[in-house]
Amino acid sequence: MTVLLGLDTGGTYTDAVLLDRQRGVLSSAKALTTHDDLAQGIGAAIDRIAPETGLAVDLVALSTTLATNALVEGVSAPACLVLIGYDSAAMGRAGLSEAAAGSPVVMIGGGHSPSGDEQAPLDEQALRAAVREHAPSVEAFAVSSYFSVRNPTHEHRARAIIRELSHHPVTCGHELTSKLDAPRRALTTLLNARLISRIARLIQAVRSILDARGVNAPLMIVRGDGSMMSAELAMERPVETILSGPAASAIGAYYLSGRRDAVIADIGGTTTDIALLREGLPAVDPNGATVGGWRTMTEAIAVHSYGLGGDSEAVFFEDGALTLGPRRVMPLSLLATKDPHVATSLLRAAGSSDAMPYEGRFIWRRDINPASLQQVSRIGRRILDRLPVSPTSMAEIIQSPADPAAIDRLIARGLVGAAGITPSDAAHVLGLHDSWSRDAAVAGFVLAVRGGNLRTEDPVLLAQRVYDRVVYQSAEVIVETLFAEQFGLRRTAWGEGGALLVRQALGAERSNAHHMLNVDLKLRQALVAVGAPAATYYPDVARRLDAELILPKGADVANAIGAAVASIRQKVQLLITSPSQGLFRLHLATGVRDFRNLSDAISFAQETASEQAQERASRAGSVAPEVKVEVQNRTITDGSGGELFIDAIVTATATGDA
Repeated sequence: MTVLLGLDTGGTYTDAVLLDRQRGVLSSAKALTTHDDLAQGIGAAIDRIAPETGLAVDLVALSTTLATNALVEGVSAPACLVLIGYDSAAMGRAGLSEAAAGSPVVMIGGGHSPSGDEQAPLDEQALRAAVREHAPSVEAFAVSSYFSVRNPTHEHRARAIIRELSHHPVTCGHELTSKLDAPRRALTTLLNARLISRIARLIQAVRSILDARGVNAPLMIVRGDGSMMSAELAMERPVETILSGPAASAIGAYYLSGRRDAVIADIGGTTTDIALLREGLPAVDPNGATVGGWRTMTEAIAVHSYGLGGDSEAVFFEDGALTLGPRRVMPLSLLATKDPHVATSLLRAAGSSDAMPYEGRFIWRRDINPASLQQVSRIGRRILDRLPVSPTSMAEIIQSPADPAAIDRLIARGLVGAAGITPSDAAHVLGLHDSWSRDAAVAGFVLAVRGGNLRTEDPVLLAQRVYDRVVYQSAEVIVETLFAEQFGLRRTAWGEGGALLVRQALGAERSNAHHMLNVDLKLRQALVAVGAPAATYYPDVARRLDAELILPKGADVANAIGAAVASIRQKVQLLITSPSQGLFRLHLATGVRDFRNLSDAISFAQETASEQAQERASRAGSVAPEVKVEVQNRTITDGSGGELFIDAIVTATATGDA
């Protein structure tokens, strides 16, 4: 029996599962995610699986939100970007200038042409001077040379020089992608360099936790495309773990449901992630993962992520309007369970006839890096100075009309934590959940009625409105995803009429006897819903979509299951071009090699790509990977009807279990 330990760090929970590939899930557990130190939550989840006996496992696989969240929140480590052979205009493309803001950027001579020929010698003297200048103030270097995917020799030499002069890790662009688009490749390289120290600290902490519990097994990390790689490789290429969580979710949904083609909806605490399963694999975004506003060149699952989850902030306005998300806050029912002072404060305020606005919202100061205070306003600094680290009613902190907006800005920047009413609280009020404090949830809705001057609604009706809004928005984001995938239509292209028809089909617009047009929607593929809140909301979501719903056993820990059962997949692509008639150039990771015969070039490329893919898969942790090689020739027809060779792409894909 091969026992696998799957781990997933989500927005609210950290999940752990023990699984055998033949027997299925052996046991599972949840612990609250500890955002300031993810390893603590991981340790707690492991201890709930085997608190006394310890674990005898053969493999540990981790799905982590660390890379995604670090880029979204802008809290990655400082890195120096070295651009070789670029012109200054490149900084204005692909968002490179914005991404590099605050980082030292060095432009030096060198680079290659599209054919792989050197366009200028590498300026080693300038590079050495830059390394000496910036090494003391950064944690890593990112090196991107012009047309390095056609000839990476300058990147290789630059890395050797940087390693000679510093002990910092170095990321080279050609190692992350074989595609053209120099500015976007540089952006991806910089993001990777910024993430190295953070992923390294997480991996080291997880290993310490495993060691302390007697777990002596290889540690694997889930990549954004749904495959996994060794922890060692993840520390070199952390950018490949972007969207690790949604990818693990899709793999877990496939494993649990057995459906090779389906719509996957993963609702967690912070987001709802929609993905498509095609022939048993999550659909991959050919344009690269987008996270934190940056379009990378990292191959990852095609996921549509929406700020809708069990911990989405519910805000009621005086006119009765309700907004849900995208901000995540801690549910009052959870905070009151963790902090008795909060429970007492909530119940006292709810029982008072003169409750003040914001008494049902709690805030606290987080650990603050002094550098984060540079852009904080005077009002924001004043608030931080008097805000304790323990949860405090927002009503006690506000001293002026400008304070609420300033507090919102501090929350958005991650400097202040917040708790308020959420769908999780609504579920407690309605009796759909009982994990935390229902009394605190009810008190929160009582205060929302008073604070919003909603005299006509009682807490239960208010909670039902939140529930109904989650159901409607969940159905709507599925429709939005499928419109984008099937028709290429983003929501902005629906127009007023299209949006009205969708609302009517999903039950948000009431029809009457005078309406001559009735609109219905039917989901033609199964809807597989996973995530802790899925069983609460998705039966009603499926009814609105007239969909076959699959809520598999183990859906609440699907991400951890997906991490455990993911396979290893590594791909190598080699390009063959023809810089002159009768000459065929193979572009390799070590440079270029010329052939006089196309078949010889393809044959050598197939053998080389196969060896490299197998080597990468083995390094990623696969024991006996299988390799599949494909050749794609591109030709055009000349004026006489003959074919002219453009280029050829040789792709080798190695897959296998760890």
